[in-house]
Amino acid sequence: MIFTESGTAVQALNKLTGLVRRCVDDYDMIKDGETIAVGISGGKDSLSLLRALENLRGFYPKRFSLHAVTLDIGFDGMDFSRVEQLCQTLGVPFTLRRKDLKRIVFEDGRNRNFCAICAKMRRGALHDLITELGIRKIALAHHFDDAVETFLLSLLYEGRLNCFQPVTYMDRTGVTQIRPMLYVKEETISRLVSICGLPVVYNTCPMNGASKREEIKVLLRGMGESYPEIKNRIFGSIQRLPLNGWEKRGAEN
Repeated sequence: MIFTESGTAVQALNKLTGLVRRCVDDYDMIKDGETIAVGISGGKDSLSLLRALENLRGFYPKRFSLHAVTLDIGFDGMDFSRVEQLCQTLGVPFTLRRKDLKRIVFEDGRNRNFCAICAKMRRGALHDLITELGIRKIALAHHFDDAVETFLLSLLYEGRLNCFQPVTYMDRTGVTQIRPMLYVKEETISRLVSICGLPVVYNTCPMNGASKREEIKVLLRGMGESYPEIKNRIFGSIQRLPLNGWEKRGAEN
């Protein structure tokens, strides 16, 4: 069974969905009647996002539909068949596109910043795919911890205060990116995946766990031992400044 409808599972899902709804409302992410693509890497974050949005659409006052999209970028051993099965169970259309970005990123000797180049190419390929499907909005699974880490990456490696935005309109492609899980901590996601048995696909990228982001994770863990509220304070500062694009846009704010 892909998703266990136990009382504990429902409780965990509802908690995550509540956080997603608050973020969606604060940043006015969903318009009535639209279709939202959900970028599915196969990891725990994107699968949790899919499950939360599918749950949210059952009671959200604005009607919306979902379409899961996945890029197979050429790494060996990544099987998305169970992800497709999950989508069938949820009644969400699923589209898989194979594009050999691995060869381009890793076999071109000129490339050094593998993660940044790969992320840029994946984003472009995803935008092309959803545009072909007639969709203009995509939900990405960046969460609370990702925002904190990205802020520190920008500060320490670029010397500037910056972070991705909750809602981003891409002029070149006409695609709007939304990040509904910004209020969700990684520990909440891990608990949901564990309880519900979501079909996580292990990432076989050779850079997995060896990037600058991983260095920031280690730094934050160390800082958290002395300052337990460090992540909450960094995230709060992103909203209070606020950084560009982080002004709350919801009708009630």
